[in-house]
Amino acid sequence: MERYIGSQSADIPEGSDCAQALGQILSRKKLKRAVACRCGEELLDLNQPLPSECRELEPIYADSPEGLEILRHSAGHIMAQAVKRLFPSARLGTGPAIENGFYYDFEVEQGLTPEDLERIEEEMRAITSRDALFQRFEVGLREAQRIFRERDEQYKLELLEEMEEDRVSLYSQEDFLDLCRGPHVPSTGYVQAFKLTSLAGAYWRGDENRPMLQRIYGTAWAEEKQLKDYLRRLEEAQRRDHRKLGPQLGLFDFFEEAGAGMPIFYPKGALLRSILEDLEFKEHLRRGYEPVRGPQLLRTDLWKKSGHYDNYGENMYFTEIEGQGFGLKPMNCLAHILIYKSDVRSYRHLPLRYFELGKVNRHEKSGVLHGLMRVREFTQDDAHIICRPDQLQEEIVAILRFVQDVMHLFGFDYAMELSTRPEKSIGSDQDWEDAISALESALQAHGLDYGINPGDGAFYGPKIDVKLKDALDRFWQCATIQCDFTLPERFDMTYVGQDGERHRPVMLHRVILGAIERFLGVLIEHYAGAFPTWLAPVQARVLTITDDHAPFAREVQEYLQSYGIRAESDLRNEKLGQKIRQAQMEKIPYALVVGDQEIRDRTVNVRALGGDKLGSLTLAETLDMLSSDCHEPFKRGGITYSCFD
Repeated sequence: MERYIGSQSADIPEGSDCAQALGQILSRKKLKRAVACRCGEELLDLNQPLPSECRELEPIYADSPEGLEILRHSAGHIMAQAVKRLFPSARLGTGPAIENGFYYDFEVEQGLTPEDLERIEEEMRAITSRDALFQRFEVGLREAQRIFRERDEQYKLELLEEMEEDRVSLYSQEDFLDLCRGPHVPSTGYVQAFKLTSLAGAYWRGDENRPMLQRIYGTAWAEEKQLKDYLRRLEEAQRRDHRKLGPQLGLFDFFEEAGAGMPIFYPKGALLRSILEDLEFKEHLRRGYEPVRGPQLLRTDLWKKSGHYDNYGENMYFTEIEGQGFGLKPMNCLAHILIYKSDVRSYRHLPLRYFELGKVNRHEKSGVLHGLMRVREFTQDDAHIICRPDQLQEEIVAILRFVQDVMHLFGFDYAMELSTRPEKSIGSDQDWEDAISALESALQAHGLDYGINPGDGAFYGPKIDVKLKDALDRFWQCATIQCDFTLPERFDMTYVGQDGERHRPVMLHRVILGAIERFLGVLIEHYAGAFPTWLAPVQARVLTITDDHAPFAREVQEYLQSYGIRAESDLRNEKLGQKIRQAQMEKIPYALVVGDQEIRDRTVNVRALGGDKLGSLTLAETLDMLSSDCHEPFKRGGITYSCFD
């Protein structure tokens, strides 16, 4: 029978499996790289029989995104087999592939330790060396329940009880059996470049009321070189981890007494926040925004009217005051709507741009909290633009320019995604189509490439998500632009048009940095704690050699401070080398050493953070150097903020 493989045709005998079919057209070298195949929209194991209706077959290679996902999923099964070998009473949870790796959740009575990871990894290598086949077979639902009941796999039984299919697929390798849709690599020997990376706790199915399981994370790659490169990046990421650097640099910390997801900022961290917030405030004013401020609590009735109660209520905190229900705000939009509705608006008033550095609270489950990246209380650089429909594209483009200017200032590359209507949403189909069209047109008018992220919009409208790329090539969600035709309808927002009639405005919800806390976490890791001079909480530290030099050190500090430089002095009775090392460890951009010679010449001996010795400079020269270093990033254009404003 003639089939098509890619763009070529081949005669494939009846009863061939996918590997045999691919072998008709692929070289032996290419066939060896394949881990699975695609027939239409369906992914298949290489050892599965080729479906009779399949007319076009495509190989899935190990180093492709889909191939890596299959490889990592298979590595998860191998890890689960190793755990069951070493801990026979362990119960299986679930084990998907994730970005850059895989994990599997287990219920293990005695608990696992980092030392156990070494044993598990060693057992995995023994399994891969035997090159056992991954075998797929289908059974009836009741038969699957019987199998896993006999194996005392209660978590698998729970999954089976929720399935509506009459038949389910299982996969086995040697004596290990798992419930799985597949596909998998042909045999365990395909998985060679892997490493177990960490242990964590995870509630079963993410429900904090369910048992806490132990999650083992690992990574797997098509080649050993890719694995080594990734592990180097992982080591660098650990060195840059903001959760370690934050306390070390005296920026912030978390305290069990305060509650999970509630960061507390030390003086340097609060100063760092203020620098960012000051920049944002001035830039928003320059771009035509008006500052506003809303309360932390709003009546529950208002959240019901907006749709937040029904569509976002599980992420909110509610309370009661004197018999009246209130919700702690997770977003700032409702107060801004009330400000708009407080007066009659004309078409001449629009657009109105309301800006608020608004503190919000969201109920995040403890399992997803992650340093500053995911907290329960944070501040958003939130704004809502209320405009006429004919102004919509121009306003979206202006926001995109704002985002680009800020990303360039920090040296970030970025990618754009257009997120469309989620399953849980409000508003008419026409409103959603108009909103998506407006966002898409603005992206195209601004000449920006973008991807589509189906079903990930806000419940009230689609959005453009800006994902910035840090120094380790990781992407972080920060800026977002949401186009909303729905809330103006729900709150009967109007303006008087040129014709004297009332018309409905459109509302844009947008953030530039997003959550200030999250953005700070990204910045700490991006710069490895060594902030550029304009952003550093302490820009220069004056170091004395002996106590006799303290008066001049204070004079230098006060001189720099009088011109807006964030300077401090280290007057401790310690060796100079130790003071220099301390300044380096605290990532202070410049150390200014003063001794007898510097006092006579009224100079400072300058050392940069990287170790460069810049020699003796007068106080005026030092100020010029610091000023120039602060202003250098702003020469890229777009942002007019100055450290010395």
